[in-house]
Amino acid sequence: MELSVFLFVLFAALLHASWNAFVKKNDDRVLFMALLIAGSSVGALVTIPFFPFPAVESWPYIGLSVLLHVGYSIFLILAYKFGDLSHVYPLARGSAPLMIALVSVTVIGEPLSHQSLLVIVIMATGIMSLSLTRGAQNLRNPQAVFFALGTGVFIASYTITDGLGARLAGSAHSYTAWIFALEGLPLMIFFAFYVRAPALKKIQRLWKSAFIMGLLSLAAYWAVIWAMTVAPIALVAAIRETSIIFALLFGVFFLKEKLNPVQLVATFTTLIGIILLKMNRPL
Repeated sequence: MELSVFLFVLFAALLHASWNAFVKKNDDRVLFMALLIAGSSVGALVTIPFFPFPAVESWPYIGLSVLLHVGYSIFLILAYKFGDLSHVYPLARGSAPLMIALVSVTVIGEPLSHQSLLVIVIMATGIMSLSLTRGAQNLRNPQAVFFALGTGVFIASYTITDGLGARLAGSAHSYTAWIFALEGLPLMIFFAFYVRAPALKKIQRLWKSAFIMGLLSLAAYWAVIWAMTVAPIALVAAIRETSIIFALLFGVFFLKEKLNPVQLVATFTTLIGIILLKMNRPL
């Protein structure tokens, strides 16, 4: 992987962690996420006229991606209903690179060196170990584990779909703009059922910050989709999930959260994986 692509994906991970930190700070995460998705959809819609229309071959991937993103949002909300963010998020984000690597090698036929596969396992293990920050009892919450791993399946599914779809679209930029713009349609249905009069005051208070975070979300995944058109999907996905380390650092330095030994070990494990991944020679 070229250094410029590597750094670009790391920057995308930083943006991803930034908007997740804002979601974590809000009491009504469902409403904030909905407003955030609306912001990213509006941002994408504005850019559509500036890019060529995606190739016909990519439209099944665009449609599937929108459905998978909706499924991801539903599973993530259910996972947060049954488990804490510090438990659910690392399981979901850490399991996804392993699934992506498995499918990339066995189904897509994308070549990965043995060292690359080993590094992906190291990084995923480091990320998922953050789920043990409160002890092994976290893993005895079957509903939270089920929905967290289900969220990981959706992350892996839409990542692979978008990596392949963007390559067929002729332009990663037009592909990204359309999937984010179309995500706004299910959002309208959500607002019709979820938003009531008492929520309007919350919307007035949250919409500006949510809109800005939505644009960060758009920029972060836009960079990832572009990177997957010029580098192996599995490697891009693994680097992207380092966002959880940035999120951890945001928690420590800005939210004044304590860093326990398990988190420290997990952070260093993931950082070692990043270094090894960059040192890995391209195939």
